[in-house]
Amino acid sequence: MDITIHTTFLAHTDPEASLAFYRDALGFEVRNDVGYNGMRWITVGPPQQPTMSIVLEPPAADPGLNDHERATIAEMMAKGTYARIILATPDLDATFEKLEATGAEVIQEPTDQPYGVRDCAFRDPAGNHIRINEVR
Repeated sequence: MDITIHTTFLAHTDPEASLAFYRDALGFEVRNDVGYNGMRWITVGPPQQPTMSIVLEPPAADPGLNDHERATIAEMMAKGTYARIILATPDLDATFEKLEATGAEVIQEPTDQPYGVRDCAFRDPAGNHIRINEVR
């Protein structure tokens, strides 16, 4: 089989703040920006990976959710436990410094993990857990 990752979804609570993080801080390109019924879906991705995208979506866009589920999602997002993604960079320290300088919320400074990975972590404006691994 020849299967690749094409698109993944992360919730956003503020489209402009998400753009500032993913486009301006991380350097991702905006591939699509769609509004519908007062909601907004923004597709972003790294310029060097044109076939891989992240869709930033309103957390309550799924019509199958009930009020209790929406409230649970909102609580988890506020705590930073709803969603996470792991990104990669060849220079973790430089990437960390650049992101920290934008005011992004730091969860963990660059650290050599006992399981063999050097990484750091941030929260995006919606509370999503963004880990960045150093890959050489």
